[in-house]
Formats: sequence, structure tokens, C-alpha cells
Amino acid sequence: MSLSVNVDDNVVKQKKRRWDDDDIGTVKSEWDSSDSTPVVSSVTNNNANSSSKWDVTPVITQSKETSARSRWDATPVSETKTSKESNSNWSESTPTPSGFLKKKSRWDETPTPSVGDGKFGATPMGSGASTLIPRTPTGNFMTPEVAQQMRWEAEVDERNRPISDEELDSLLPTTGYKILDQPPGYAPIRTPQRKLLTTPTPYASTPAFNITQTPAREDYAIPPTPSEGAMPFIKAEDYQYFGKLLDETDDEDLPPEELKERKIMRLLLRIKNGSPPQRKAAMRQITDKASEFGAENLFNQILPLLMSPSLEDQERHLLVKVIDRILYKLGDLVRPYVHKILVVIEPLLIDEDYFARVEGREIISNLSKAAGLATMIATMRPDIDHTDEYVRNTTARAFAVVASALGIPALLPFLKAVCQSRKSWQARHTGIKIVQQVAILMGAAVLPHLKLMVNITEHGLVDEQQKVRTITALALSALAEAAYPYGIEAFDSVLIPLWKGIRLHRGKVLAAFLKAIGFIIPLMDSNYANYYTKEVMTIVIREFQSPDEEMKKIVLNVVKQCVSTEGVEASYIKETILPDFFRNFWVRRMALDRRNYIQVVETTVEIANKVGCSEVLSRIVDDLKDESEPYRKMVMEAVEKIIQNLGSTDIDPRLEEQLIDGALYAFQEQASDDMNVMLTGFGTVVNAL
Repeated sequence: MSLSVNVDDNVVKQKKRRWDDDDIGTVKSEWDSSDSTPVVSSVTNNNANSSSKWDVTPVITQSKETSARSRWDATPVSETKTSKESNSNWSESTPTPSGFLKKKSRWDETPTPSVGDGKFGATPMGSGASTLIPRTPTGNFMTPEVAQQMRWEAEVDERNRPISDEELDSLLPTTGYKILDQPPGYAPIRTPQRKLLTTPTPYASTPAFNITQTPAREDYAIPPTPSEGAMPFIKAEDYQYFGKLLDETDDEDLPPEELKERKIMRLLLRIKNGSPPQRKAAMRQITDKASEFGAENLFNQILPLLMSPSLEDQERHLLVKVIDRILYKLGDLVRPYVHKILVVIEPLLIDEDYFARVEGREIISNLSKAAGLATMIATMRPDIDHTDEYVRNTTARAFAVVASALGIPALLPFLKAVCQSRKSWQARHTGIKIVQQVAILMGAAVLPHLKLMVNITEHGLVDEQQKVRTITALALSALAEAAYPYGIEAFDSVLIPLWKGIRLHRGKVLAAFLKAIGFIIPLMDSNYANYYTKEVMTIVIREFQSPDEEMKKIVLNVVKQCVSTEGVEASYIKETILPDFFRNFWVRRMALDRRNYIQVVETTVEIANKVGCSEVLSRIVDDLKDESEPYRKMVMEAVEKIIQNLGSTDIDPRLEEQLIDGALYAFQEQASDDMNVMLTGFGTVVNAL
């Protein structure tokens, strides 16, 4: 069926619709042509006066040079020049639907960006296109993300290409279906909507926005660890220790010593930076092969790592555990490295972390058992009279650990010689400090050797050096505290020097002497304790007004110990101690320091246990309404502990009203988040009353 239209006389040939003509020489759709690169011939136009390009239909003729291939088999080749005689804006070698020749717009197609002159895979952009041609990074600029994006776009284009008649015939049955004609005036949209929304841009990504990438290891000039599946990554700060592992060398070509060194490096790297399974296997392997590796190779690798300033706590713990395990295997082979090990381990003895201190003591204890007492003394002897007090302090603590590991009697002859040294007061100071640290570390285990240890240190109370006198008093207080409630006979020889000292000295020396007396008085019989308490209390009450915080802590501790001792009368405490005690210590400033806060509360509770509940509560109950909240909390905590220990049997009705009123006020006026003290105290008061 064909359609004909009557035209004016100046039209000599009727205009045909492109789907109504079956002749091969007439206008063809690009979907019906078998050529991949049709060439537009001269336009058939019998009317010379026609000025519109839409008045005639271009006729497509066969090109002799064109092979009969499908348009999907070849890449269209774009020419650099556009024919001036052609009525189309498209290049002559670009396939264009013949029935829809219209002015080219740069929005019709998304250009395929490329590097170079754009001959391959370029979409014609026409004269109105942007002068900045979008470029897709290729060659050296091609990244995995860009390559994946291009593969994805190619796959989407392939899946969304138009279906040919042959493909439709193969998909649909040949019978039972009718091919419908296109409705009149239908104009298919040649540009998909997804391409209409794409704007040509000279940028490879959205401008003014960039997602920062994680810095690569190469940025720090640290090459990757070989065989990363088996080896952990090497941190930048560890490169100086494990750098040899990055050399691509065959282990078979290495000498035996260097091969051992690399094996130890690998094991330490797995222990330090590896996963838990790697760490466990490496720890077991380095322990089993400790004798094979040798002490020199092991400690030359481990000790520099432990000295690293960037070592984390967890890593230090793991390396200390390595040393602890290999000490058992090496035995006396560690003797040449005792000093190096102590240099690394001794600082752990004064670490703030409790577990680090425990680890340090464990290492030194095992080292003492492996190396022996003679080696330990010979190694640490030069540090006893070192000019640096830090070194002397750590050395004293290390000797205390050696004494706990090998026994106090084995170390006593050495301690006696050091404490009586005449050449250096630093040696005497360190020796007496060793006695103090042994008492602190071993506790009641010093009782069998208490008399001898007191005799070793007693001459220090009258030493010419103030630091020696101070450390001697502190050592005696530590021995008395460790021996409580026994051993008063061992301290008979030091009572007179101590009593003379508290009347002669001031400042830190007086504080140390008072501390020693405070720990010795609880060891006495009740009669002696009452006498010495009255004698020392005059000095203690005088020091209530001392501005030194350390002195206040010691004075509070002495009062607490003296008050709790049997034989000290309650009437003496009420008349002599209580007025000055409450006037100097129950003030707002004491509540600001947590340590003072706790010490004041504990001492007050001990006084209440001695003199009674109401005697103390009546002096502090009004402070429950104080303006300072920290001070109210301190008062409430003291009230709670006193009532919890003694009950409310001796509280009169007036004091009961004051307690309830003050507790309610303190509970209502609290502003801080810490409600436990107020809530617990209020509950205790209400339940007791």
C-alpha cells in the first residue's frame, strides 16, 4: 500500500514517506540498510527554487568502496572536514537517519571522550559543541575504577541497543502476530533519556568535589612487605628494625648467622604486629628455638625494640613476655646480657601502670634465678652510688626484687656493707632504700630478719646527710608497717633517736620521723602506747597548721594510728585532739583534693569509733548545709560511714532533726552528676533513724 499526495504544479515528483517505498534506490531508513557507512549522494531536487532542506528527500546510493557489512561490525570513521555542499550538519562518513535530517545539536549525543585526535569511537559534536573536549583517562591515566566504569557502560549500551527485525523474528513466533504500522506523525526519539541527562564536561568527575583517598604506603617511601599473606605489615616506625625483611634475597644464599637474624626478625614481627594466630605460633616457635638462636641474636633484636620510644603498651607487654619465656630456655647464657636487660626492664618498676610494674618484677625475678646472685650484684653494683637519683631509685627496686626471688638472707651481707659505706653517702642512701623496698614488697616475710634489718639501718637516723636521715626514717616506718602487730622489740634501739629527731628537725625530715613513730606506736603495749601518744601528740597538733600537703597527710595518718591504738583514752582525744583537728581539717579547701578528702574522712571515722558517734556528728552536722557542694559531699560521706559503723543509738532527738534536715538539704541541692554519695548517705541516715 502506498500513499500519494497532490502537490502544486511546481512539484514534479511526489513526496514519499520513508517506510512506504520498497525501492532500494529511494529513501531508506538506517535500520534497513545493510551498509555500515552509507554515503549521502546529491539530493534529488527537481525544484530549483526550493529553499528548505525539508522539501526534498535525500537518496542514498551504494558506495563502491563500501563492503556489505552490518552497522554493528564496524566502527564509524569521522572525517576532519564536512562537505560544504551537503545539506546535513553531519560528516559524510557518519551514519545518519535519512528521514530525520535536522540541525545538529550538541545535546543529541554524549560524546565518547578519548585521548588524541578523536578518530576512534568519537561521537560527532557539530560546530556548536564545546571547545573543551571531555577526556577519559586512558593509557597511563587509566585507573581500575575508570576501566570498570567503561566496561559497565559498554555492557549497558550493548544490552539497550535497538532490536533488529531478524532478532524479533527469532524471538517471537511467526504465526499469530501482526506487524502494526506506525501511527501517522510518529517521530521516534533517537537519544535515550539517560543520555539527555548527561552534560558534556571537560572533567573526568564532578567538579569542585573530590573524595580523598587513604594515603598509600608508598607515600611514606615504605615498600610493601613481601608475601603479605604470611607476614604482617611493617609500620613506618618499625622500618629501622625490620628493614632487612624487605630485601628480596633468597634465604639459601645467606650465611648462617644472617639467616638466624632474619628468622628472629620474622618471628618478632609476627609477635609485635601479627594477628593472634600468628602471634601464638611465633611465640611458641621462638621459645622452643631459643637455645638454637642463641642469646646474642635474640637480645640484639629484642632489646632495641623495647627501647623504642614509639612502642605501645600492648607491644611492650608482648616483648616482655618473649623475654620472660626465653629466660627459662637460655639459663646462665643470659649472664653477658644482664645489664642490657636491666637497663630496659628497670624503668618498668616505677611505671604508673600496675601491670607494667608486675611485669618488670617478674622479668627481674626470672633473670635473677637464671643469672645468679653474684652476677646480679656485680652488674648493679656500679649503679648503687650513681649520681643520678633516678638510677639509684630503680636500682634499689631491682635489688628488692632480687631479694624476693633469691631470699633476704642471701642479700643481707651485701646490704650491711652498702649501708655502712663510708666512701659515698649515695651508696648508704641506696642501701637503706633497698631495705625500705624489701619491706614494702615482701610484707610480713621480713619478720624473721627484722632485728638485723633494723640494726643495719639505725645509724642512718644520725647521719650527716639529710637525705640519708629521711630515707632511714621511711625505711623504719615501712618495716614497722610490714611487721604489724609484732616486732616491737626490734625497734627498741631506734626509739630514742626518733624522739630526739622530732624535736630537732623540721620539714621533710620531721615528716619522715613522725611517720616512723606513727607506725611504731601501734606495735607497743597499751601502757607504752598511751605514754608515747601523749608525747608525740604535742608535735602532731603543732603541725596541724602546716601548709605542706605532704606533712598534712602524714599528720592525719599519725592521728589515725594513735587514736586506734589500745591504751589511748577517749577523754584525752576529746579534750586535746578534737578541737584542733576539726578547726584545721574540716574546711572547704580539704574537700578539693581527693587524697586529702579520703584521709580526713578515714581519720574522722577512727576518732568516732573511739569517742562515740554523737560527739563527732554534732561537730559536722551543720556543714551539711554548707554552700560548697564538694564539702557537703565530704560531710555526707563521713556521716554515712560513722552511722553505718556505730548506728544511731547515742543520737539525741535534736541531733536527729539536724541530721534529717541537713541530709534533705544536701540531697536536694546537689548539682553534679555524681549522685552515689548523696543518695547512699541519705538512705543510710533515713534507715538508721
